[in-house]
Amino acid sequence: MITGILAALPEELATLTSKKIGKGSGVFIGDTVLIAYSGAGPANAEATARQLVDQGATRLLSWGCAAGLDASLKPGDLLVPDRIVDADRNELAVASEWRTGCLQALQRLPGALPLRIHEGAIAESRDLISSSRAKQQLHTRTGAAALDMESAAIARVARQYQRDFLALRAVADPAAMDLPKAVGYSLDDQGEVRLDRLMGFLLFHPLELPGLIRLGLHFNQARITLRRVAGQLQSLTGVGELTAIETV
Repeated sequence: MITGILAALPEELATLTSKKIGKGSGVFIGDTVLIAYSGAGPANAEATARQLVDQGATRLLSWGCAAGLDASLKPGDLLVPDRIVDADRNELAVASEWRTGCLQALQRLPGALPLRIHEGAIAESRDLISSSRAKQQLHTRTGAAALDMESAAIARVARQYQRDFLALRAVADPAAMDLPKAVGYSLDDQGEVRLDRLMGFLLFHPLELPGLIRLGLHFNQARITLRRVAGQLQSLTGVGELTAIETV
C-alpha cells in the first residue's frame, strides 16, 4: 500500500520534509509514502493527484491548511473531515476505516496541550474566498466546518481510480477574518505566490501590512499543528518505518 500525500503549497509540504521537491512531482520519503505539492487550486490538485496515482499511490491524503467556516474553529485547529462537499454541493466520501485509525492515533499525539480536532465537512472553493461574509454564506449553504480549494479535486481523482481518500487540514484563517487583498493580488495563474506582486501591492497599499502579519501568525499556528501531526505520520499512514523522512 502506497500513500500519496498532496499539499498545495511548498510551505505546507515543508511540515513533512526538508527535501526540495519540484511542483507537481511525487517523491518517496519511505518505501510506501509519496509526497508532492501541486500549487493552489483544483486544477493543480487534480493534475498532481493523477501523477501520484501514476507513480503507484494506492490511496490519497489531502494535507495542508484550510479556512474556517464554523466560528468556533481557531487558527491551529485540525480538521479530520467525515466528508467533502464539492462546489456543486455533492458529497464525496472519505475512507471511514482509515479515518477512524487516524483519529485514534491523533488522540495519542504527544505534547503539553491537547490538539483541538474537528470532524465536520470541508467545502470546496474553486476561487479564493476572502471575506468573512462569503465564508458565513458558504457555511449556511453547506453546513461545512471549513473550506479549501484542493481536497474535493483530490477526492474526485481518488473516486475515479477507486483509491481511499482522507484529508487532514489545519485552520489558518478563521471564519471572522477577512483576507488581505494582497493575498489574491499576489497569486498567479498557477496558484503560486509572486513575491514581486506582493511587495508592489504593499508599496501602494501599506495599510494591508497589519492584516498580512496577522494572517502570517495564524498560518504559523497551522504549520505548528501540521508539524505535530507529521510526527505521527507512521501511525497515520499505517506503514512501517519511514527511513527517508526528515520532519522539520
